[in-house]
Amino acid sequence: MEQTLIILKPDAMEKNLCGTVIARFEQAGFVIRAAKMMNLTPSVLREHYAHVADKPFYPEIEAFMSSRPVIALVLSGENVIARVRELLGPTNSKVAPKGTIRGDFGTEMMRNVCHASDSPAAAEDEIRRFFRADEVFAPKAARV
Repeated sequence: MEQTLIILKPDAMEKNLCGTVIARFEQAGFVIRAAKMMNLTPSVLREHYAHVADKPFYPEIEAFMSSRPVIALVLSGENVIARVRELLGPTNSKVAPKGTIRGDFGTEMMRNVCHASDSPAAAEDEIRRFFRADEVFAPKAARV
């Protein structure tokens, strides 16, 4: 079973959308393997956004992502990375179609409700960044 990291961003927290967004993931058949609320520190954000940390807009990302606590989740399911990204819609909420999470609740490129891993390698790195191994729960064996 594939896993992905989700971060319910500060705009989702501010608008009280967490339950609604999580319900969409569960309705799509994904299973929550880990969840926690946290404040994102500058060092974690610099690591997480290393691919843009040298860009002029990075301070705005750091300010936004550290503006309030977020909720991090690990979801699992068949083809979860691609399917979650489809449910979310494009990163830029302004062009995300209605019916997608970002199209329904996002307002712009950064205020787009959720971060989601974009590849299996990224998911593995990101899950390790936000969760200890003992915080991610394996599926229970089927009962006979």
